[in-house]
Amino acid sequence: MTNYGSIPTSSHGSPVVDLDSISRVKQHIKDGLATRRPWRVMLDFHSMGLPRGVSDAFSRIKKNLVYFQTNYAIVFLVVIFFSLIEHPTSLIVLTALVFVWIFLYFLRDEPIRLFSYQVDDKTVLVCLSVITLVLLFLTNATLNIAGALLVGAVLVLIHAVVRKTEDLFLDEESAMAETLA
Repeated sequence: MTNYGSIPTSSHGSPVVDLDSISRVKQHIKDGLATRRPWRVMLDFHSMGLPRGVSDAFSRIKKNLVYFQTNYAIVFLVVIFFSLIEHPTSLIVLTALVFVWIFLYFLRDEPIRLFSYQVDDKTVLVCLSVITLVLLFLTNATLNIAGALLVGAVLVLIHAVVRKTEDLFLDEESAMAETLA
């Protein structure tokens, strides 16, 4: 008896795992986190030093905030997470928000389009930050969140001032221009 055109059935009833889909999700996560700079580059002790003056400090802050933008967002989220360990409701809200951050900020392949307007990464970062803060403040952990934001800001600013920027390139065009000059 032939079974042409019939759909084969599984005799053991276990769900079939699509390994190709899993590998695509893993690659998507890796690609999405590609904007994150390596932690060893961010924390390279040979690239640390005090600025020569106030203008050098502001220049470093500006360049480091752009270059390590994703890393600094992760630092803020981790600091807020540790400050909320004593507040389970806030921690649950933060966990849900982390998933929103992952899908809307870290794992996007293409820009977000809203009413035929393209939304850039900085706007997404600011909006997600404001939404995160508002929702966490509504969970009655205001003092912990304010302290965590202060600690996060101090950590980020100290790093941004102390991290030298001579070896950082924002994109290939600026790297080529700097090597040609």
